[in-house]
Amino acid sequence: MQNDSYTVVIDGKPQGPYALEQLSTLNIKSGTFVRKPGMDDYKEAHEFPELRALLGFTFQHTAPQYFASFDQRLLASVIDFFFITLLYIAVMLVCFLFVTEKMERIMLFAAFSPTIILAKFAYGTLAEASRAQGTIGKRLLNIKVTDLLGNRISLGKSFTRNIAKVLSVIPVFFGYLYSFLNKKQQCWHDIAANTLVIKDRLI
Repeated sequence: MQNDSYTVVIDGKPQGPYALEQLSTLNIKSGTFVRKPGMDDYKEAHEFPELRALLGFTFQHTAPQYFASFDQRLLASVIDFFFITLLYIAVMLVCFLFVTEKMERIMLFAAFSPTIILAKFAYGTLAEASRAQGTIGKRLLNIKVTDLLGNRISLGKSFTRNIAKVLSVIPVFFGYLYSFLNKKQQCWHDIAANTLVIKDRLI
């Protein structure tokens, strides 16, 4: 398959590959899904400059339509907390080699337990602004954090998103449940930072 070949979704099924000049003979709309070699996912035809020139489409900025559901986001968070907690326990076990008294161990474990939350915040902020656009939990579930146009977010926007989770937690976690009432499935911290959590397309 050459670099100028295209796979086109026609009637819900990927077909091709086609050369660029062949695409003018197909009934391709601006929203038809197309993929080139090396791409991780399909894009709509209007997103390709060469297809806009060939077929007369205009470039339309559209928000992703595949939004991650509440249960996917919750499971991703649980996975992240699980791994961070395991790391915390491992560090505590090393510390226990130097702290032998039972009561001192309990106090040590309890005193530093808030670092789990701080570690989750720091890791989430860095991971969601990285090229992966998500933490281990999100990556395992094939979901990622983007801006409103589906692009990678900056470190500053990621920081705002994660610090704004306090807003989602304070009213008895209603800020998270608000995603059920939002057509883009945004929680309050997503709205505050103008971000989305999207999942891979189904094709």
